[in-house]
Amino acid sequence: MPSFNNTVIRHTTNNSTTPSPECTHSEDTALNLALSILFLILFPFALVLNGVASCISFHLKSTSTIIVYLKNLVAADLLMTLTLPFMAASLQPTITIEFRAFTCRYSDVVFYCSLYTSIALMGLISLDRFFKIVKPCGKSLGQNVVFSQVMCSLVWLLIFGGTCLPNMILTNQPLPARMSNDFCMDLKSPEGVIVHGYVVAAMEAVFWFVCALIVFCYIFITAKVIQSFRNSGSNNSQGNKKTKLRVFLILLVFFVCFVPLHVMRIPDALREVFDVCTDVWIEVVYKLTLWLSTTNACLDPLLYIFLCREYKNKLVDMMRARGISLGWCLEEKDNGTQ
Repeated sequence: MPSFNNTVIRHTTNNSTTPSPECTHSEDTALNLALSILFLILFPFALVLNGVASCISFHLKSTSTIIVYLKNLVAADLLMTLTLPFMAASLQPTITIEFRAFTCRYSDVVFYCSLYTSIALMGLISLDRFFKIVKPCGKSLGQNVVFSQVMCSLVWLLIFGGTCLPNMILTNQPLPARMSNDFCMDLKSPEGVIVHGYVVAAMEAVFWFVCALIVFCYIFITAKVIQSFRNSGSNNSQGNKKTKLRVFLILLVFFVCFVPLHVMRIPDALREVFDVCTDVWIEVVYKLTLWLSTTNACLDPLLYIFLCREYKNKLVDMMRARGISLGWCLEEKDNGTQ
């Protein structure tokens, strides 16, 4: 998978992964420290939110496709959350070479696999909303619980089995004398370098495919919602309008969290094609968009409340049992989107 300091494979000669001298940038210690703090700040919030989401998901039966997708998304987000302290530690200037090697081989790989698992699952959730809203009375394959379970299993199998394990196994070279900008790539075997290149390309393809799928689904969802508003006219209550508009939160979260990161990868890809250097500010913005993508772990648990009635009702019941009032949730407890 792409390492934190390496988004794409560099041009290589004799299986070396060192970039051209003119394209080598020194590490920005101040930026890395700032990012390390941002990851550490994000970690407790993501851990609490996903811990609560995990607790709720354990109490929900997989009786609908949306619940199946949300349960798997909770698992992916929780797994990514657990890698955040390692991401933060790897940016510290005092990190040992052994610990950095550990993050290159294990935690960084799990982080990226979890990230792309979340992306793939958000695509499936958007497809599920498409079937639910555009074809509410149909009995298509996409509305079948077994179908959702099979699709989730395939996502985990292909991303973790097909990319995570090979990258871990092939990151097996002896530790170099000192750390460099391409330290993670230096730890890969020649076969690992090749696999890394294919994995990066495959994950990029997964993202843009999911992005196209989500745009396709929401074009029809938007048309359906607009048609519903026109048909219902003044009879359409404010509550119903809010319920219908909540489905667009998936689109908002996806584009805020994931699109900037992959847009910033385009200049790096162009550099490889034309063998030119990118400006330092592009690398800085890329790292910031990588952090932005991790905020998805905090936004998803909030998203579940608006997407799944059973999830929201269970959350309210758990809060009630502990004497915590969620008036904004109780008000519409039985009217959530499903």
